[in-house]
Amino acid sequence: MRPLKSVVYKRIPRPDPALIERARKFGIADLHEGLGAVAGRMCLMSPRMQARQNGQGTVVGPAITAWNYPGDNLAIHCALEVAQAGDVLVLTNGGGHQGALWGDVACGFAKKQGLVGTVVEGAARDIDAIRELGFPIWSTAVSVEHPEKRGPAAVNVPLTVDGVLVEPGDVVCADTDGVLIIPRALLRHAVEGAEKRARAEVGIRARIEAGERPFDILGFREAAAEMGLEIKDCSWQDDA
Repeated sequence: MRPLKSVVYKRIPRPDPALIERARKFGIADLHEGLGAVAGRMCLMSPRMQARQNGQGTVVGPAITAWNYPGDNLAIHCALEVAQAGDVLVLTNGGGHQGALWGDVACGFAKKQGLVGTVVEGAARDIDAIRELGFPIWSTAVSVEHPEKRGPAAVNVPLTVDGVLVEPGDVVCADTDGVLIIPRALLRHAVEGAEKRARAEVGIRARIEAGERPFDILGFREAAAEMGLEIKDCSWQDDA
């Protein structure tokens, strides 16, 4: 069995900047739907991953990944050494609350370096101070518990974060609704799907404004008839 060895990869494969800019026009709901039913679910983190800022807008950028030993956060400092402006840090210690992975000092440095957000499977702390900094973060927990800085650590390796595979250079899309990880190979597909969905919704909103009902616009009336759905003009008590 090979011993556990700490490693930091300085470089990541980077997504097309033009596609990143197109993705920034959408919330993660549009990009999630743009990926399709299967990939969209596979790439979406759970509701445990909570935005810790209010009204922070949408963050889109390449993932810099950092694996931290439980109770330790050495890897985040290694990640901050190699991250570039526009990147998003994606941190995990396996999801436990032991040892806060992220706090206001690291946050202030990340903002100064031009990073655009941090996603933490684990605990963040100094939330009020981070909110004052205006730096977007997401985490699965809040805890002030002391972190060691002894390692082992790994940076820019594939990770499973809140049940989602994250490879270095994958595109992190996050807003108040949650966190979506788009593989680089699927970025164009997700963006084009989101653009198509946005165009369709413009038409739907216009038809609603003109007096039509979503039940008819979306074809639910026909679908309801096909499935044998009964619509009864009475209460359930009257029908009992």
